Amino acid sequence: MSSHAASAPAALPAESTAAAGATKALVIGLAGIAVTAVGLFVSPAANVALSWLVGITYWTAIAIGMLMMILIHHIFDASWSVVIRRQWEHGLSAFKWLAVLFLPLLITAWTNPGLVWPWMDLTREMHGGHTVGHDVLYIKKSGFLNLQMFTFMTAAFFGIWMFLSWRLRKASFTQDVDGDVKWTLKSRVTAAMGLPLGAITLTLAAIYWVKSLEYHWFSTMYGVWFFANCARGALCMGVVIMVWLLNRGDYKGVLNTNHFHSIGQLMLAFTVFWAYVTFSQYFLIWNANVPEETFWYNLRELNHDGSTNQWWYVGLVILFGHFVLPFVLLLSYRYKVTPHIIRRIAFWVLTIILVDITYNILPVLKDHHGDAAPFFSLNLLWVLSSVVGIGGVCVWSYLRSFPTTKLIPIRDPRIGESPDPS
Repeated sequence: MSSHAASAPAALPAESTAAAGATKALVIGLAGIAVTAVGLFVSPAANVALSWLVGITYWTAIAIGMLMMILIHHIFDASWSVVIRRQWEHGLSAFKWLAVLFLPLLITAWTNPGLVWPWMDLTREMHGGHTVGHDVLYIKKSGFLNLQMFTFMTAAFFGIWMFLSWRLRKASFTQDVDGDVKWTLKSRVTAAMGLPLGAITLTLAAIYWVKSLEYHWFSTMYGVWFFANCARGALCMGVVIMVWLLNRGDYKGVLNTNHFHSIGQLMLAFTVFWAYVTFSQYFLIWNANVPEETFWYNLRELNHDGSTNQWWYVGLVILFGHFVLPFVLLLSYRYKVTPHIIRRIAFWVLTIILVDITYNILPVLKDHHGDAAPFFSLNLLWVLSSVVGIGGVCVWSYLRSFPTTKLIPIRDPRIGESPDPS
């Protein structure tokens, strides 16, 4: 990188600007949370709670993706991502607030078992007249699916993510002060243990929080599907932040087309990866044609009378919007290196990730016929208010962390190797 680029971010980012933005983000976040709370008075509590689960899962996925991107950066000793890594490190500050925002779901699980996760109410009647407690499939899984284990594991997930985030942030921020290479080595040690821990915890979180909503269902691809969304969410959020800082002038002389091209290539790679995982899951279930597996997709395609429901069209939107459109656009070098274009692609993918998570959660709400509640309903309002509310808190956390250290890790050993303009 040029000497000008290396010296450009010598000062801390403007604290007053970040503070003002943080205040606005918090106000918006609290407003979104308030609207969601109002939903408890006009909609069934289960509808609002599941919408909140969509929001918390969405933003936690993005935070996990940021964590995994940093761990991958260190384990591969990458150079191109050095100047971008710092923004993901700021994003990790949201984990503690996400843990707090998950508490209403845990409290609900203890005070009203079965409201969100049906298997928590052992007296709930299942199809065929028997209860959850007498369901052979639940009995086989009860060592894993019980309220105590769910609570402990959820606390462990957030504890591990916060621990890894603390180690990475401490090493990176401290190295800006003393320039000691030992912090780089410590980050690599964190990455070596953090990658398997991250993979295990994100997989179990996806299974506990989302997949267990239909605990009869089987899928060996679910954790990988969730990881693909985590990674894509982090990369797209990284692009949004990069363009924002570039337009503000913070990244002037620092960021160049090679950075955009590199992150665009990863966006393309994970687009293909998501498609491979999602197709594999669908194809294996369709090909085996086992009722214990196919019911999950049937619920998202057909009503009890055989008519097509709204989720069938949502599935088509996910197919074309999550894979076909981003894949075609990201094949273009020009689109990847043009800031305003790749930002639009990033916003689109972030939106479709939300649709994908909603597709996995909300159909658990069923009417008296056993048909999935429609996508276009009042529930969509609570999903959006939850996403805005939780997202506002996450952005507030990021902006609070933003002015506390240098814009880029100026004393990282690889900073001079971060791509020069070509």
